Amino acid sequence: MSYVDGFVAPVPEGEIENYRQLSENAGKVWLEYGALDFKECVIDDDNIEGLRSFADTAGVREGETVVFAFIVFESREHRDEVNKKVLADPRIKCEQGPEKMPFDCARMAYGGFKTIVEY
Repeated sequence: MSYVDGFVAPVPEGEIENYRQLSENAGKVWLEYGALDFKECVIDDDNIEGLRSFADTAGVREGETVVFAFIVFESREHRDEVNKKVLADPRIKCEQGPEKMPFDCARMAYGGFKTIVEY
């Protein structure tokens, strides 16, 4: 079964295009080093009565939206190998510092997930 790194982050609505460009470049690097899939998604619908929304979960503030992202790997070991290479790649380094990122990294949620059902 595959292994998935997942992310949820509140992103200012005015920074979505900058975030998309950053993610497009990052995705190319992850795939180059062996990730099986890379997705960055902006919330379109999270208004289902009786369920907690991603916006609430992510602590979205006025003028923000939610990005949900995931990267798929062959296994946790494969994830560790790929991520080691990615994080050493100068194309991933944020040379301007985290304050220049199009979102607040400290508010991003992350987790590595073992797949339990896969088709």
